[in-house]
Amino acid sequence: MNGVQTHMKTTAIALGFALAVFSTSALAQQPNNPLPLPGVITVSGSAQVSAVPDEATVRVGIVRQSASAKDAQEEASRVGQAILKAIGALGVPAQRIQTSRLTISPTYAQQRPGNGDVPRIAGYTASNNISVTLDNLSQIGPVVDAALDNGANQLDGVQFRLKNDGPVRDQALKLAVAEAKGKATAMAEALFVTLGPVIEVTENGVSIVSPQDRGEAVFSVSARSSTPTPVSTGQLEINASVILKYAIVPRY
Repeated sequence: MNGVQTHMKTTAIALGFALAVFSTSALAQQPNNPLPLPGVITVSGSAQVSAVPDEATVRVGIVRQSASAKDAQEEASRVGQAILKAIGALGVPAQRIQTSRLTISPTYAQQRPGNGDVPRIAGYTASNNISVTLDNLSQIGPVVDAALDNGANQLDGVQFRLKNDGPVRDQALKLAVAEAKGKATAMAEALFVTLGPVIEVTENGVSIVSPQDRGEAVFSVSARSSTPTPVSTGQLEINASVILKYAIVPRY
């Protein structure tokens, strides 16, 4: 009986020693400083490029007043026809000329404050807008002059555009990405980390700003004279911005 107990005790001691050796060996195989998970650097980039517009839309308006709605409308239509004929004589195709926003509204007589009278219609106002799209930007001034000479009394401005803005948009985006990449590289060097691959890209938008959008005076028509209306096309500004997120790992 004592022999059996001695054998069991010896076996238990040997098993315990084996487990202790295995546990120590397993712990020795684990690194004392495990590698941290990769971090990220988030950077933004922006760019601006300029381009000369190759298309423009001129908008002029006609406003006429009369005692009757019919007379106001007929006068506005007569002036509109004269303007269309004059612009067509400049060689502008008919399909590039559009008439829009024909409206007729009552005009009320002035009332003394607090007299309680019912508003009285004193007449009617008819208005008409004409839009002319031009490929030849040298025609902008002559089109404005033709409209004013034939009765237009409103000028809604000129909108400049590019027929194909895809290439300049792509150029602006490429430059924005290059700026963001340069920022990320500089930050990685300063932080003594290795810059990894891009893990996320966000386009913040691409916008095209014309001289008119910047509030620049495209031309002046304060007083019509025999001098041709001067027009400056200026340049369009194409703005792009992006956000890039890079993976980073420590340097060893």
